[in-house]
Amino acid sequence: MTQEMSGKVALVTGAGSGIGRASARAFAAAGCAVVVVDVARAAGEETAELIVADGGEARFVRGGRDAR
Repeated sequence: MTQEMSGKVALVTGAGSGIGRASARAFAAAGCAVVVVDVARAAGEETAELIVADGGEARFVRGGRDAR
């Protein structure tokens, strides 16, 4: 991602691993605040922590049918 995206918010589902995690980190590197969504709490929180450790802004939200 080469476009500057500061001031934008990216909502990435499935961000706990794989392509979702890579996408969330790429959006953060481009300047987006990222909402990390996943059904797996530990994996989603880890992605958000990685983004924050890299200097980005991220929040985890648990998704899925039973997410309350």
